[in-house]
Amino acid sequence: MDLMAVSSLFLANGAAIGLGVALGVVAACAVVVTILYLRYRSKVNKANKELGETSERAKKMIADAQAECKTLKKDAILEAKEQELKLRNDFERESREKKAELNKQEQRLNQREDNLDKREDSLTKKSDALEKQKNELVLQEQEIKKTQDKINHQHELMVQELEKVAQLTKDEAKALLTNEILDETRHDVALQVRNIEQTAKDEANNEAKKIITLAIQRCAADHTSEVTVSTVSLPSDDMKARIIGREGRNIRALENATGIEFIIDDTPEVVILSGFDPIRREVARLALEKLIADGRIHPARIEETVEKVRKELDNEIKQAGESAMFEVGIFGLHPELIKLIGRLKYRTSYGQNVYRHYVEVALLAGLMAQELGLDVNFAKRAGLLHDIGKAVDHEQEGTHIRLGADLAKKYKENANIVNAIEAHHGDVEPKTVEGVLVAAADAISGARPGARRETGTNYVKRLEKLEEIASGFNGVDKSYAIQAGREVRVIVKPEQIDDSQAMFLAKDIAKKIESELEYPGQIKVNVIREFRSVEYAK
Repeated sequence: MDLMAVSSLFLANGAAIGLGVALGVVAACAVVVTILYLRYRSKVNKANKELGETSERAKKMIADAQAECKTLKKDAILEAKEQELKLRNDFERESREKKAELNKQEQRLNQREDNLDKREDSLTKKSDALEKQKNELVLQEQEIKKTQDKINHQHELMVQELEKVAQLTKDEAKALLTNEILDETRHDVALQVRNIEQTAKDEANNEAKKIITLAIQRCAADHTSEVTVSTVSLPSDDMKARIIGREGRNIRALENATGIEFIIDDTPEVVILSGFDPIRREVARLALEKLIADGRIHPARIEETVEKVRKELDNEIKQAGESAMFEVGIFGLHPELIKLIGRLKYRTSYGQNVYRHYVEVALLAGLMAQELGLDVNFAKRAGLLHDIGKAVDHEQEGTHIRLGADLAKKYKENANIVNAIEAHHGDVEPKTVEGVLVAAADAISGARPGARRETGTNYVKRLEKLEEIASGFNGVDKSYAIQAGREVRVIVKPEQIDDSQAMFLAKDIAKKIESELEYPGQIKVNVIREFRSVEYAK
């Protein structure tokens, strides 16, 4: 087979193969198109079927809804008819009740109208009767007026006759009778008042004596009179020269460091320290004793010793304040108040140590409060602080009462404590019973024999003033101050002062003594009226 033949054969075979392949592809495409068409038709049929089923369901739902609507409509109509029936029944029932109530009210109104008619008839009859009585009363009044005129005329005639007989006018007789009645009444009232006051005083005095006696017995305190100057004993008179120093430099250093005057005179083996401030005086005394014991006395050593003693004394003052607080049994005081209380250990009043006076007043006030069932802690606290102003009255202006009240306010003490401080000398009225007890305890502590010391001149002046006040009243014959000025006896003239006037005279004298004199404790005013009738048998 030649080449051309082979090539022709090969081409013929290739064309046949290509035709076969093309035919295969066309057949495959036809198959695919057929399958897709069948699927489409299947889906369309399925959709049409589902659409039909949905349409059927919708029709069924519409039918069901229409049936349900008919049922609901029927139920609503039935319910509306029932509600209408119920409302109609309620309306008819309320109408019947209101009608019945209106009938009752109508009956009551008719009954009231009948009653009013009856009352009107009755009032008409009474009005006629009253008119008749009024006419009768008018006639009787005319008769009474005539009779009264006759009586008045006769009374005037009798008054004129009595005035002629008594030789007094009507007004003079009335005034005389009124004065006599007033005098008798005043006398009777004075007697009754005196009896009542005496009974009350006796009972109150007995009870007060029991309470005060018990308190004093339970609070026994010793008293020693203290002076306002200090003395330091020397081992020998040669020590005076060393204290003075060359050209007086040592004594000047002592006075400048302590603020106290050192008096070195002819008194053997004694140096006197004089100063207004008791704390400074105590510092000077202790410093001088240490210098004497040490033997080295020169300005540098003096300043060192004084400073050391001042610090030691500050600690002692604090401890003294705490000891007073513990002894009394109260706590919670401000630290500055505790220091001020300790400072009063070196303060005196009329020779009485104020520190011991504080403690004693607090204890007495607490004991009396306990006996009376009052606040014991409050009474003790007020008693301990009542004279706190004396701790600073050397440094600040004002009375110790005003200064003490200001200190109590400054350190946040109770308002009643402040009032007790202000009232313990009677400057203001106490607001609490405990405040009264503090004033009483202060008077007891100061009035105790030996507690306070007064100069002879002041003592005599007070007695003379006491007798002068008592003798200045009308009707007083003589007056005597006795019992160291604790009592004044007034002897009156019996022909000028009667028993009732004697009672009022005692009150007037006591008030004047309270207003013009200052004194510790209390003063008894004893008015004595004595009438003696003397006759001799011959």
